[in-house]
Amino acid sequence: MTAPMTTLSSSPRQGASGLGRPGAGFIYLASQSPRRRQLLEQLGLRHELLLPGDDEDAEALEAVRADELPEAYCARVTAAKLDAALARLAARGLPPAPILCADTTVAVDDLILGKPEDEADASRMLGLLAGRTHRVITAIAIADASQRAATLNVSQVEFAPLSAAQIERYVASREPFGKAGAYAIQSQAAAWIVKIAGSYSGIMGLPLFETAHLLEQFGFEF
Repeated sequence: MTAPMTTLSSSPRQGASGLGRPGAGFIYLASQSPRRRQLLEQLGLRHELLLPGDDEDAEALEAVRADELPEAYCARVTAAKLDAALARLAARGLPPAPILCADTTVAVDDLILGKPEDEADASRMLGLLAGRTHRVITAIAIADASQRAATLNVSQVEFAPLSAAQIERYVASREPFGKAGAYAIQSQAAAWIVKIAGSYSGIMGLPLFETAHLLEQFGFEF
């Protein structure tokens, strides 16, 4: 399911042209995720990376607050990432363009599963996911000098029961590391997924329908 669209300080923007055309507009992607780059390329969207510098503590933005629900956490972290990216763009004196930020969180009920810290943590998370349904929440936020827009996508993923040996082999592959919930849907873990309800691209890290809809507010055409 998809949460209602939220747009703040919205105003028409002129000058962004359609995708894949000479002189087409571009966006900044404030994310190190290769999967998000791949998904933007799937849309045919020109983008440049706008990553944190050594003077920024990007990990601190992802700290979970006490009693914070997964959807609220994901939206808050994405908004904070966008604020940091806007300041980064101004400080570096780069050409103006919309900035896109996103964050993906895996949740079992109200328990937030971030990126595993070590092998034991990855095994713990996969054990929690085995044989049940969990949520994959991806928040997206885009802003330029004149407007800001954000939305939230929530998908349901059902895992088959897993043996300790299956979990051990997957953790040994190193695939869980750097992934929310200790797995990637486009990896060998796909063999364990009984069904999904929602957005496959959202589970990967960037729901394309919602992303395109937000970008249309900034003058892009799909």
